[in-house]
Amino acid sequence: MSSELVLTLAERGIFTILLITVPLLLLALAVGLLVSIFQATTQIQEQTLAFIPKILAVLLGLVFFGPWMLTTIVEFTSNLYMNINQYIG
Repeated sequence: MSSELVLTLAERGIFTILLITVPLLLLALAVGLLVSIFQATTQIQEQTLAFIPKILAVLLGLVFFGPWMLTTIVEFTSNLYMNINQYIG
């Protein structure tokens, strides 16, 4: 296995991870921003107020994006297994 192949596999793995996590991270960021704006306008400075909406948004995002995320991970893994003969030897 050449170092170029290892770097290509690592690059594809990292890209797949980033692709899968971006929707949930953007949801958490958007909800956190909305809660922060709400806290600034109402002058409520409760630190734990942002956690519950973020958790609910991420759980809702998992329900919505979960099948796509699972399909992407399974495709990546099956591609690795189908080409394992190129990686060994």
